[in-house]
Amino acid sequence: MTEPSAPRDGAAPPAISVRDLGKVYRVRRGEAVTALDGVDLDVADGEFVSVVGPSGCGKSTLMMIIAGLRGRTSGAVEVDGHDVTGPVTEAGIVFQRDVLLDWRTALDNVMLQVQMRGLPKAEYRERALELLRSAGLEGFEDRHPWELSGGMRQRVAICRALVHDPRILLMDEPFGALDALTREDMAMQLQRLWLARRKSVVFITHSISEAVFLSDRVVVMTPRPGRIERVLEVPIERPRRFESMSTPEFGALVNEIRDIFRARGVISGDG
Repeated sequence: MTEPSAPRDGAAPPAISVRDLGKVYRVRRGEAVTALDGVDLDVADGEFVSVVGPSGCGKSTLMMIIAGLRGRTSGAVEVDGHDVTGPVTEAGIVFQRDVLLDWRTALDNVMLQVQMRGLPKAEYRERALELLRSAGLEGFEDRHPWELSGGMRQRVAICRALVHDPRILLMDEPFGALDALTREDMAMQLQRLWLARRKSVVFITHSISEAVFLSDRVVVMTPRPGRIERVLEVPIERPRRFESMSTPEFGALVNEIRDIFRARGVISGDG
């Protein structure tokens, strides 16, 4: 049974509200595929929420609907109390691929967001430089994407998503293409950026440990059609360090999520 997914502070209005969300795709020959069914979720102001689930469960579809980049079949989605009927321009979005422009420097890639929104360049250039510094990219502002590592490129993409100071940040497998060591470092960098700015984050991932490390709550989704199986609080003190992953509390949460997937047949049992 799905547990309540309301934020911890029930008195504050949520930054994101999803009610009875459904999404049905029409595939070849007119067949219907239900991607999402009856999804209810609130994300509080300044809360970091991760969504984990098997491939094809509708995680990315959920994020795209919240962003207003994909339509819904049924239900309601609100951002800051407003019904989502088109692209949510106030949001920052980070995809699995960094989608940087090769002919622009790191700083110019961040400033692309400013240029497209018609914001004052001088004011936001200082903000862009500060974001790059806080992301560990000081000295790389004038480098082109081909001169940067995969992790550095993705940090530029995160800075680009944050430069206009959005209230919410939507991230779809942003570390999925990175090697394991770079992925751990990126999780630490993201935590540092989030602690400094406290955006409302929806973070899509396949990694259970990554979700537990980063999140205030972890949303566990079922195989298709995607429903919320359970929502788990992560009461581990911040800032979290790599050593946090070795604590009994961390291991218990990771194992609880694995047990949910074992019960659903998503992953096999021991042996």
